[in-house]
Formats: sequence, structure tokens, C-alpha cells
Amino acid sequence: MVWQTRFVGRLAPFVAVIVPLLVVAGCGGSQPKSAAPTAGVVTSAFKGSPAPLASLHAQANDLLGGGVKSFDARLSGLRGHYPVVVNKWASWCGPCQIEFPAFQRAAVKYGRQVAFLGIDGKDGNGSASAFLHRFPVTYPSYADPNESIARTYQAATYYPQTLFFSRHGHSTYVFDHAGPYQSAAALERDIRRYALK
Repeated sequence: MVWQTRFVGRLAPFVAVIVPLLVVAGCGGSQPKSAAPTAGVVTSAFKGSPAPLASLHAQANDLLGGGVKSFDARLSGLRGHYPVVVNKWASWCGPCQIEFPAFQRAAVKYGRQVAFLGIDGKDGNGSASAFLHRFPVTYPSYADPNESIARTYQAATYYPQTLFFSRHGHSTYVFDHAGPYQSAAALERDIRRYALK
């Protein structure tokens, strides 16, 4: 009986910290919700899109392979015509879930002026597809399980991370925004500043 009292006494400080954390995690936290516009809104927003952007819209929510070579080819096809916003994400990344609704909105709002692409890093195709089913976007993502694409563009460290490329293909804002956008307004402000300048 004495050993039980001592054991419980030693656990008390841990219980005092862990139990409230579990309560907050289980009851107080809310899961991010998709902000995907309806099909009608998307169709209307993208009506008459130029061919290079229309080809991205046609691959909405697709997870593409091909690695660095395919990603580079896509960027080359856009260079000289459109600025590009690249979002690096992963299904296992909690902050990525927080910011995905911002990309769902911004990609529709700016989808006729800016090319959007995703890079899905360190992920399995099944998990990534399930994530995209939960948070559908109007542009494709490239599978990057070994981070070869991310390393090529010096973006292998943070999740999520957003890269901005000018219409001439120059990277204009890489490391200054590592981490999630907390709102669509913050993302849109950077799109206007770094992509549409």
C-alpha cells in the first residue's frame, strides 16, 4: 500500500500536465475545414483561361509523377507568360492542413493570372490522394517522396513552404515564408506582392 501511494505521488506532476493537454487536444481543437468553391464557381472563374493555365486547371487535384524533370518542364512552359506560386505540403503535416483552405480560395481568385502548383513531399501516394480528396485544389501537385524537387529549389527544410516565381522564372520569395499561411488574406497579400508585381 505504501509503494502505491509513493508511485501515485510521483506521477502527480505528470498527470497534472498531461491530462489538461489531452483534454485540450481532444475537445478544444477543431479540424480545418475545406474551403473548396463549388464546381459552378470554379467553372465561372476559369472560363476563358489561357491555354497554359487551362492545362493546369484540367489537372485539378491530380498527383503527378515524373520528378524534377517533369516539374522543370512545367515551370519552363510557364516561364515568360505567368508567375507561379508553388506550395510544398504533405498529408502528415498538420500546419499544411491549416493553410490549405487559403490555397483553395486563392487559386480560384487568381487562377487566370497566376499558375499554382503543389509539391507533395515525403509522402505516400495513398495518403496524399486522401488528403487531396479532403482538401481539393484547382491545380496539380507533383509527388516528391525523396524531396528531389524540393532540394532542387532549395525548399527541403520546412513544411509547408511557399515559393514564388516571377513570370520570367526567377525565384522572388523562397525562405522568407516558411510555415503555414494563417489566412487567405495573408496569402493573397503575398501573391499580389511577389507574383503580380
